[in-house]
Amino acid sequence: MPYGICHLSLCPVRSLADHSSEMCTQLLYGDLFAVLENRKEWSRIRLTHDGSEGWVCNRQYIPLSDESFRSVDEIDTAVYSSDLVAFSCADQQQLVPVLMGSSVGQASLLGHRFEGATTNGTSNKPNITATALMYLHAPYLRGGRSPFGIDSPGLAQMVYRMHGIRLPRSAADQAAQGQALSFIEESEAGDLAFFDTREGDIDHVGIIMKDNYIIHAFGKVRIDRLDHTGIFNAEAGLYSHSLRVIKKIA
Repeated sequence: MPYGICHLSLCPVRSLADHSSEMCTQLLYGDLFAVLENRKEWSRIRLTHDGSEGWVCNRQYIPLSDESFRSVDEIDTAVYSSDLVAFSCADQQQLVPVLMGSSVGQASLLGHRFEGATTNGTSNKPNITATALMYLHAPYLRGGRSPFGIDSPGLAQMVYRMHGIRLPRSAADQAAQGQALSFIEESEAGDLAFFDTREGDIDHVGIIMKDNYIIHAFGKVRIDRLDHTGIFNAEAGLYSHSLRVIKKIA
């Protein structure tokens, strides 16, 4: 099976092989994936880290041989950029912007030299909310995974990723992991709270903070109050999301 790696800062993964199609997720620098189908302009891919699938433009990734992919997959390369924006130095001293949470352990595979602060993905639950705060005020973007545009499951996934914990891409799939808690009082900062629609479908997730606050992506990454009913938006004076379940994953 052919493989690929993202050598750019950020590129969209779309639901169909068309630039106008909905973006279902994003590739960040260093992300690895399997190529399931290859066409003249587009490839259908499956991301290694979360199994999500979609279409990416062929001009926005570099193919990898089986041997190169296995050489990366067999060693511990869980190293992530921890700066909001850093740089990787490519050929002829060209700089490639690298966004927070990007996998920089593969920089050498691209012939790049990464210049910036990193985290090795070690799980450290007390610091989960501190990492989440680095995304504060990032604009909401459906399918986004970066400080310049992110959705609610993308926020949970990226923050947990930087602490060595893999999460699926959707809020519903994330909610299938971990241990359910009966009451908010049992939760700790860094646990995940999930919210559903009137039809009962889980469509939103946030990271619990101290003193009954939550950080989540809704319009932007913001902090709101959390209680047994759900998320209370003080600015609007109403509940924006209905609480379904709290999960301890870390």
